[in-house]
Amino acid sequence: MDESAHGRTPTIGAQWAGGGEARARAGLQRLVDRLVAELAPERGVTRAERPVAAIECHRTPRGCILQSATSAVSVSWFPDREEGGTDGELHIASWRGTLSHPAAARRVAGAVLLQELVLRPECGIGDAWAWRDGEGTLHANSGMVAICRGLLATAMHEAAVPTTDVAS
Repeated sequence: MDESAHGRTPTIGAQWAGGGEARARAGLQRLVDRLVAELAPERGVTRAERPVAAIECHRTPRGCILQSATSAVSVSWFPDREEGGTDGELHIASWRGTLSHPAAARRVAGAVLLQELVLRPECGIGDAWAWRDGEGTLHANSGMVAICRGLLATAMHEAAVPTTDVAS
């Protein structure tokens, strides 16, 4: 990826300014779709009861939720919809507790946010997209899957460790 004069790769806005806005938006949406598909593959319709999985994967209109018995990770894409908007944000959050999702039969309250990452898309050559975090680190899309699974594993581990209150 080419570095700009400020030492950062150009955002997709730089590519859109050249007239390729529709192509850039489509490429970015494909990037988000690939990430969601790898984290939460679509399930076929079946009449048989599904076995209970250790980690349930749920698709949402903007991303997906990976839910364990005690923790969750949510991945949400927020495209910039403003006139002349050029980017968007990918929010990855780890949670203690159970998250409600659109297809849930019952709503659950009480999930507590543990950590949130906000990433912005950056373009490279052709369809080479990546995500830049708030600290300036650039992540390949394939690396985002590992990050999401790592956040869930950490949240599950923290939920399994009993906390002790120390009286003052």
